[in-house]
Amino acid sequence: MAWVQFIFNTPPDAAESLSEALTDAGAAAVTFQDQADQPIYEPPIGETPLWSATQVVALFDANTTAEALQLAVKPFYAGALPDFKIEAVEDKDWERAWMDDFSPLCFGERLWIVPSWHTPPQPEAVNILLDPGLAFGTGTHPTTALCLRWLDKQEMTGKTVIDYGCGSGILAIAAALLGASKIIAVDTDPQALEATQENAKRNGVTIQTFLPDACPDITADVLLANILAGPLMSLAPLFSRLTHLGSDLVLSGILDTQTADIQSTYQSKFGTLAAQQHDEWMRLTGVRQRD
Repeated sequence: MAWVQFIFNTPPDAAESLSEALTDAGAAAVTFQDQADQPIYEPPIGETPLWSATQVVALFDANTTAEALQLAVKPFYAGALPDFKIEAVEDKDWERAWMDDFSPLCFGERLWIVPSWHTPPQPEAVNILLDPGLAFGTGTHPTTALCLRWLDKQEMTGKTVIDYGCGSGILAIAAALLGASKIIAVDTDPQALEATQENAKRNGVTIQTFLPDACPDITADVLLANILAGPLMSLAPLFSRLTHLGSDLVLSGILDTQTADIQSTYQSKFGTLAAQQHDEWMRLTGVRQRD
């Protein structure tokens, strides 16, 4: 089927209502994108900010004209539509094209992330079967890659692991396949917990999943948290309760400019956390040293 996309330039406070109107008017898909290469690294908790110059992109049947779009949207949108341009979309096998974007990735010496439609390049390696899906975390982001490379070098046999902010469950699954005996995955998003369970089943491992308020009161040998600097600062007391003397702590999702603040927050229990950088992102690791 052939498609055409309408690209609107709009301020962020109008983007959501425009998106809803386009959806109600029959758009096959509506997405937001950055018009001015403006990064948004860490929003406040509970907020989902958009760029100051936002583009709303709506996909319609190729027979849709500008006039037809105006009429279709009119019942759902108060006022005139923002300026827009129209682009034809190449007709191709989108599912195949999407799949071609994802290939097996190696992290360290023995750990691979392998999409389910690929044959593992090294069948004898530790291969995590993981498809892009419901939640963040396929290994392509620097913060995830930093954590996977740390796990690749560890002896995990028999350890208890907490993956706090599990997303797709990629770190929890890696720990399980590397030999950890008990894995607890925690996330604020129920959809992330669903994705983690589905991915665990695909990989033949058992992972217990919990919302934060239901997280069991245990101590882990390894605590992994690939989230953001703000939550990592506020979670320091909890992470101290969830670890014991000698526990490994792995923190990621941190920008290089935030490193010193995180290190200072955790120093009283974990000493000076060692830093490893990938692009502008950091991974901090340490061992619980004090009660």
